[in-house]
Amino acid sequence: MAEERDILLRFGERVRHLRTALNLSQEAFAALCDLDRTYIGGIERGERNLSVRNIEVIANAMGITISKLTEGL
Repeated sequence: MAEERDILLRFGERVRHLRTALNLSQEAFAALCDLDRTYIGGIERGERNLSVRNIEVIANAMGITISKLTEGL
């Protein structure tokens, strides 16, 4: 059985997919979230184990629910 990819990598890919679908750069999205651009980059690369609070911030900035943000993970 193939090992499943880490949740942080899958979450980061999901954030990147949704961010680019909104046609936002990392910098513009970070400003919308009131988070640092390097933090957003770290999330998208699966390097950050972010808090539930920041997951909510990201979902709100995208105009979606947390459940929609995490759909398919």
